[in-house]
Amino acid sequence: MTDPTPLECCPDLRAAFDLLGKRWTALILDVLAVRPAHFCEIHRAIPGLSDRLLAERLRELGAAGVVCRSGKPGPRAAYQLTERGRRLLPGLDELRGWAREEPSAAPS
Repeated sequence: MTDPTPLECCPDLRAAFDLLGKRWTALILDVLAVRPAHFCEIHRAIPGLSDRLLAERLRELGAAGVVCRSGKPGPRAAYQLTERGRRLLPGLDELRGWAREEPSAAPS
């Protein structure tokens, strides 16, 4: 017998993953967790990430209040996590720990 209750995903969790689940986003946050960084430093730290996509992700994270740009406009500006962005770090640490675990055998 199946449960007739319809299943729904949480709209808040969906909104979070719409932003944070995009390719490269978690890695950008991981780099910025160490310290503020210039665009070129972030780009060098993440092999395979294009300039165009990095700029797009930084704009998205900025619009969401997760990352801000500090300093003067131009190449000397650095990106850093905001307080809102720093609140994501424990979750990233949990994901890092989860990724290190050996997968357990599926129940039989």
